[in-house]
Amino acid sequence: MPSLSPAAVRKQLSQGKPDPVYVIVGDDEAEMSQLAGDISALVEDELRAFNLERLYASDKAISPSAIVQAARTLPMLGDRRVVIVLRAERILKPKRRGKGTESEDDAVEGVDEEPASDLDALAEYANRPEPLTVLVFVAADVDRQRKLYKTLQKHAVIVECWGLKGAKDARVDLRDAARAAEAIVRQAVTAAGQHIEPPALRLVATRAGTDISRLRADVERLLLFAAGKAVITLQDAQEIVSVETAQDDWAVTNAIGRSDAREALRQLALALESGGVPYQILGQLAWYVREKMTAMHPNRVAGAVDALFRTDLDLKTSGGDPRVLLERLVVELCRR
Repeated sequence: MPSLSPAAVRKQLSQGKPDPVYVIVGDDEAEMSQLAGDISALVEDELRAFNLERLYASDKAISPSAIVQAARTLPMLGDRRVVIVLRAERILKPKRRGKGTESEDDAVEGVDEEPASDLDALAEYANRPEPLTVLVFVAADVDRQRKLYKTLQKHAVIVECWGLKGAKDARVDLRDAARAAEAIVRQAVTAAGQHIEPPALRLVATRAGTDISRLRADVERLLLFAAGKAVITLQDAQEIVSVETAQDDWAVTNAIGRSDAREALRQLALALESGGVPYQILGQLAWYVREKMTAMHPNRVAGAVDALFRTDLDLKTSGGDPRVLLERLVVELCRR
């Protein structure tokens, strides 16, 4: 089937004519999440407990067969069911061990490789989908050489969301990327009921380069900083997104030391949006508990150590979204 843009998919949805299977792939997490949310809205609010199901492929209990079973379940009370499979790259682009020389599907054993029978079940579903279900895969990337993806390409709608790059491997013209970035910034500012000066607009757009996640994070911080102002100025933009602006690597632990959960969560969000690695942040928090908390708040150490071990285990076993796990840990460390 031909690929569709997010706008084209939204037109389908507005007409009440969704396709039975979608694959949303790319690096623009905000756009992908919004589109998955728009598809979820096909289910009436009062029926979402019955007819909307979100599955995380990163959860090892969620196999292709489990996805097929969820998709084959008939809707209750309503006329449509929606199944959203998040982090679907575990299935569509599994990690691999070694290099095979035989066929693409059975020569290489992957760490997250699914049994062939499970993958066949998912391919069979794509061939013969349940007409009352909309099945959506949301993936950061896919292996376009795999048999399963080729089957999906024939029978599912592929939605590419590569932000400022246009396509994953496209040769990027920085001028085109800057124009696309300016359009995104302008749209966000207008939606907030504000206006942005042209120099400020160019600064925000240029700083992002081709990194859509960085652009959206910068725009979010800028709108928060300039909330209530009719016009966002160049000075506002320089305060937030100037290349000289430095992120304090220890701002999270400093806020925890003051038991300031609100500030610690804000600094954690800034660190993650700036490309911080969850395991590195966890290491900093472990250092803080080991080196600082033992002296400053000895009565909180035992609980803090338990929280650290639990978070470390959850991160290693895909026990939840890394950001949510770290936010929970930060709140626990701030408790007196």
